[in-house]
Amino acid sequence: MAYNEPMLRAGALEGKTFVVTGGGTGLGKSMTKYFLELGANVVITSRKLQVLEETAHELTQETGGKIVPIACDVRDYGAIEAMKDKTIAEFGKVDGLLNNAAGNFISPTERLSHRAIDTVVDIVLKGSYYCTLAFGKHWIEQKQKATVLSIVTTYSWTGSAFVVPSAMAKSGVLAMTRSLAVEWAKYGIRFNAIAPGPFPTKGAWDRLFPVDAFPEHLRERFSEFGNVPLKRVGEHQELANLAAYLLSDFSSYINGEVVTIDGGEWLNGAGEFNHLNAIPNEMWDVIQAVIKSNTKAKKE
Repeated sequence: MAYNEPMLRAGALEGKTFVVTGGGTGLGKSMTKYFLELGANVVITSRKLQVLEETAHELTQETGGKIVPIACDVRDYGAIEAMKDKTIAEFGKVDGLLNNAAGNFISPTERLSHRAIDTVVDIVLKGSYYCTLAFGKHWIEQKQKATVLSIVTTYSWTGSAFVVPSAMAKSGVLAMTRSLAVEWAKYGIRFNAIAPGPFPTKGAWDRLFPVDAFPEHLRERFSEFGNVPLKRVGEHQELANLAAYLLSDFSSYINGEVVTIDGGEWLNGAGEFNHLNAIPNEMWDVIQAVIKSNTKAKKE
């Protein structure tokens, strides 16, 4: 079996119903497709109903699964309650929530207006805790077990320059995940998160970070996989496999965890001397000879 092939057995999510925010495009769409292939019912949400309807039609044709598009602005708690009620009316219950809706842009922070920061924080952080609160209260009231999975980033725990609004918001989502994993475990509600590395979606990377604007000698370094030790980007199926597993009953003893799937990218940036990978092998003989010479001179 190849790494980019489906992982779980057929029917692994049969009878489950999931809500995927930001499910109409990109990674949300890819994960939704796999949930459908495994037998789940899925409600996809975003602000753009036309995009959702097109995705629902496409994935129904491809998978034969049951998918319902519902327009919902995750920054509006009332809209989330309405979406939740429609979902329950359609399927009778909800077994899991995937907090995937996000917004991001790269910019020096001093160039940002407070409204630009609000836009990212409101979608990512407020949207995630609004959805989690609405569905969580319902599950607790109904005494129903459920799972919440959130998409974060590796800079959720390190922070990152030039994406400060996203870093603040994603770190908040991770804190919510770890906090409620403990607090709501008594209700049978599990919380986990995924921190993906580069998983390119059509046009998204260029909009976020236009590499063509850089001088040629810097383009590889800032390419999609420039800092990934495995020297490749992730396949959407790899992320979908992990998401399906964490939402399934197979992961019922995993709670409060964040799983990194980035080919070693964040560790590559964390190590103090990792940049020495740029030194050609033939130069190490010279470097070591100089080190030995300096060490000998010091002893004398």
